[in-house]
Amino acid sequence: MKKKTAAPGRNKVLKIFLICLGIGILIGLGIGGTAYYYLFSPQFHPEQKAYIYIDRDDTIDSIYNKVKAAGNPNKFEGFHWLAEYKKYSDHIRTGRYVIKPGDDVYHLYQRLAGGFQTPVNLTIGSVRTFDRLARNVGNQLMIDSTEIANKLNDPNFIGSLGYDKESLYCFFIPNTYEVYWNMSANDFFDRMRKEHDRFWNEERLAKAKEIGMTPRQICTLASIVDEETNNSAEKPTVAGLYMNRLRINMPLQADPTVKFALQNFELRRITNVHLEVNSPYNTYKNAGLPPGPIRIPSLKAIDSVLNYSKHNYLYMCAKEDFSGTHNFATTLAEHMINARKYWKALNDRKIYQ
Repeated sequence: MKKKTAAPGRNKVLKIFLICLGIGILIGLGIGGTAYYYLFSPQFHPEQKAYIYIDRDDTIDSIYNKVKAAGNPNKFEGFHWLAEYKKYSDHIRTGRYVIKPGDDVYHLYQRLAGGFQTPVNLTIGSVRTFDRLARNVGNQLMIDSTEIANKLNDPNFIGSLGYDKESLYCFFIPNTYEVYWNMSANDFFDRMRKEHDRFWNEERLAKAKEIGMTPRQICTLASIVDEETNNSAEKPTVAGLYMNRLRINMPLQADPTVKFALQNFELRRITNVHLEVNSPYNTYKNAGLPPGPIRIPSLKAIDSVLNYSKHNYLYMCAKEDFSGTHNFATTLAEHMINARKYWKALNDRKIYQ
């Protein structure tokens, strides 16, 4: 009986099939390799971590430009392909995003499309005016400064924070906070409320009660201390001096409150003319503390009031060496000796106001 052999036509079909299969595999490998190169191999090479800020007004084209400018990519086609395939232009998410050296397209795209932001450090300073505060916040976040300013001038909103216009400085605790760059104005104030409540913990509230002052009064006095000296070591001494004056019902006679009343913070010499200003903030004419803080008080100043130095000083005068520190005195006679030294130094420098 003869053994059957494969038909010649059948062998030819198998050979063609194997050739086509090989070609398909090679094409697949080529496509896969190309896709891997453009999507998963390192494409972005900034010298160090770079950040892009995607705002409300950004379009897909402006984002392309920002990514290319910050990321220094080898090839950018993959980002284009992925953004178009995923319809990124329909769901752009604002925020601050990092581009790291060696980033690939896929993971960078996932970061942007998923809204996986890198936080920023928001610094709230011990500033004198709310206009300055609004500008500072607007310069650091996506929020427009006018959004902050409008809320800071809205009596109803201020009331919802638990303060009034005069005491609103107390609401802000100057520090550096980690936040998201695209936070809303409401989110900003919510965060400030949390930081305020965290700062005024049981320990600080107990200290305020112990010295017979409310947090608002503490902040008011702390703001004066801040204006009187930039020297941190001196702040508890200055705070103690004003506590001594309050204790004996002596007017505070604090020059910084006069500057605040005049809204002239550049004055270096307070004269009798300045002391005539008719304002509840003029502590030469009005006894006790002014209606509220004259700036956002620093953490150091608040804690200096809460832990003020115990001494007998009632008077202080800037040192004649313009070092930013002060001569302290217990009697008016001693104080006048210090004052004359300072006045002479001002005259010698031709500083008359």
